[in-house]
Amino acid sequence: MNSPRQGRRLLLWRHGQTSWNLERRFQGTTDIDLTEAGRGQARRAARLLASLEPDAIIASDLQRARDTAAELSALTGLEVHHDPALRETYAGDWQGLTHEEIIAAHGEQYAAWKRGEPVRRGGGELETEVADRAAPVVLAHAGRLPENGTLVVASHGGTIRTTIGRLLGLDSRHWESLGGLSNCCWSILGEGARGWRLMEHNAGTLPEPVLGDDD
Repeated sequence: MNSPRQGRRLLLWRHGQTSWNLERRFQGTTDIDLTEAGRGQARRAARLLASLEPDAIIASDLQRARDTAAELSALTGLEVHHDPALRETYAGDWQGLTHEEIIAAHGEQYAAWKRGEPVRRGGGELETEVADRAAPVVLAHAGRLPENGTLVVASHGGTIRTTIGRLLGLDSRHWESLGGLSNCCWSILGEGARGWRLMEHNAGTLPEPVLGDDD
């Protein structure tokens, strides 16, 4: 028999597909709607996440995250708290450009960012500044959870990665090593004796218990 889960749980959920995702166009804080496929992704994911019986839902106030979170709200009856601090990274001149256009116009800046250097992409935010605004919001809502409660955070790939990096205490140079999230996939942090632990990353199915020597 599996032992009952102990500690609070954070489920950080990326929004569904948008047309700019398909075009590999940098969205940032641009308010882009979900595609029909993205809405379908959100509905499917919401059915899975509802079975985890979350205690609270928070979300970015950008429409793609709002609509994603709304699918889970409809199933659970939980009100969604929207917070602009959970928006995607503001990337100035990069926003609206495709991946190829960014490399062509800002190649040196792009390479420096990939090396882990602190870069204001397109004149926008540093990754550490994104974590500065997003992580405290997540922690504040986590602090209101009941014992062993679950918080769902509907946000954006870059913001989720920086928040995870901050909560795990990783040096910002290593946040990129976490990798990206697919549309409507999620990562799960569990509360351990020494702080938050990354339990699942870029998952699209329900978490399974860790059965082994490292549980």
